[in-house]
Amino acid sequence: MDSEAARSGGRTDATRVRDLVHDVVAQVAPEELPLVAGLAGFDDATVVRRLGGRGRRRETLGFGLGEVAALVTPVVWLAVNHVAQRLVETGVDAGAGKARSALRKLLRRPAEPVMVPPLTREQLAEVRESVLEVAARRGLEEERASAIADAVVARLVLAGPELTGPDRGEA
Repeated sequence: MDSEAARSGGRTDATRVRDLVHDVVAQVAPEELPLVAGLAGFDDATVVRRLGGRGRRRETLGFGLGEVAALVTPVVWLAVNHVAQRLVETGVDAGAGKARSALRKLLRRPAEPVMVPPLTREQLAEVRESVLEVAARRGLEEERASAIADAVVARLVLAGPELTGPDRGEA
């Protein structure tokens, strides 16, 4: 828990990016849940590299550029990860983060999950804008992109990490 607190700027009520992605995909594109489940075996950095790949790299995944561009999972994961990483970088000394990462590699420990701390209204607007930008670059229609962005923001506002899973309570 201490590492989660450090990555989320000292607060432990943060949400893992992968949990948020799962919940949003389940809501707006449940047909992509097998993709999310397949990515669950990788650490967050590997997932971002695979989803954010360019050009021919996508062809090696078994489907072409058109199919990847239409997927919701990469849009949500890449946009939320980008904002979460930026928030962590501004909240934690960059030197301390690099030292912690080097120590983790030296000790062969798995990477910590990327966490999204509780956000202000301005930060929520930034997340929404980030989702819209990634969706536009990936070729999603504006209406679909807006629905995805709204689902991401709603998930961040309404449910904390204690509400993930099948037995959710009311916020």
